[in-house]
Amino acid sequence: MFRHLVETEASVLPHPTRQQWLDIAQGFLERAQFTNCIGALDRKHIRVKKPTNSGSQYYNYKQFFSVVLSALADTNYRFIIVDIGSYGSTADARIFRASRMGRWLQSNQLDVPQPANLPGSTGPPAPYVVVGDEGFALSSQLSGPLLGEGWMPRGALLIIV
Repeated sequence: MFRHLVETEASVLPHPTRQQWLDIAQGFLERAQFTNCIGALDRKHIRVKKPTNSGSQYYNYKQFFSVVLSALADTNYRFIIVDIGSYGSTADARIFRASRMGRWLQSNQLDVPQPANLPGSTGPPAPYVVVGDEGFALSSQLSGPLLGEGWMPRGALLIIV
């Protein structure tokens, strides 16, 4: 069942082009005054019946059986990339690292634009980023929680791509 969802996702949501990433970043700038942001990342546990012979693989910390849907969305709440089917028992940070989406972002397989100067800045170019919450572990693409900075919600993280 999950393999069919993955095959469907690939045909329904093709990877954005470089120009589409730039358009998404423009949307974040216009709607949220957030420069060089190419998406908001989150995940949701989808309740399922316990799959046969699965043991506790699908049993999550919320005390029910689930698969995880991870999604990268634009400022209009439209999915850009989705990843479906991780075991409910798997930690969110591990799900991201092991997902196709995480691997694509970390290995730069998504044609994300090169770093660009921030509006009105003559400083060094800034990378494009994905914003997520503290459920995603730190990595070379992820900065720590931005607490008290005044421009991000408490506990938000940036994934540098």
